[in-house]
Amino acid sequence: MKSEAEIIEEIIDIGKRIYDRGMVAANDGNISVRLNSHEILCTPTGVSKGFMTREMICKINEKGEVIEAKEPFRPSSEMKMHLRVYEKRPDIFAVVHAHPPYATSFAVQGMALTEPITAEAVISLGSVPLAAYGTPSTGEIPDAIEEHLYDHEAMLLEHHGALTYGFDLTEAYYRMESLEFYADLLFKTRLMGGPRVLDKEKVERLLRMKKAQKENIKDRPDKG
Repeated sequence: MKSEAEIIEEIIDIGKRIYDRGMVAANDGNISVRLNSHEILCTPTGVSKGFMTREMICKINEKGEVIEAKEPFRPSSEMKMHLRVYEKRPDIFAVVHAHPPYATSFAVQGMALTEPITAEAVISLGSVPLAAYGTPSTGEIPDAIEEHLYDHEAMLLEHHGALTYGFDLTEAYYRMESLEFYADLLFKTRLMGGPRVLDKEKVERLLRMKKAQKENIKDRPDKG
């Protein structure tokens, strides 16, 4: 099991990755990792994810109350969204919110990503729903995402961006990468006349594989 110090370094690294890949601009985006039932590490508000340092990372509890935060840094105001994920999905230990250009373009257009165009997209993401618009930093976004949390590993946020989550931060981040790649492919194939989607039988087989992989999560060590 990784130490808290190692997880902080991982948060900083993933923040730099999403910044360097153009998935966030300026101070956009936020990242969190649930250490246990009562402690969550998260990125601060008002700081570029590409230039974070150790002392900037904050710690909150499951209610969003600050446990540790060095002045002048405070937890992101969008942690309400992360906390809803942790509340409803006990199997999830990390959340990434970003604004990747292609995925966010679909979100702005009010379009979910539902076409099964590659085997990898079906297995890693499945169908990616669109959560209804909510005002940032309010309870509207947590309420909007809740209905999609149980059956999906990623979602678009209408007029906002994207949300992915996983057993650990690496998994949550890779899902964000896969989501953006999926949206990029879908956009480009539509320019070419529309994607050729996988047929129903192939999709059902891939979904069985996805389900089997998800069942294997039960064998992972409990993080407490």
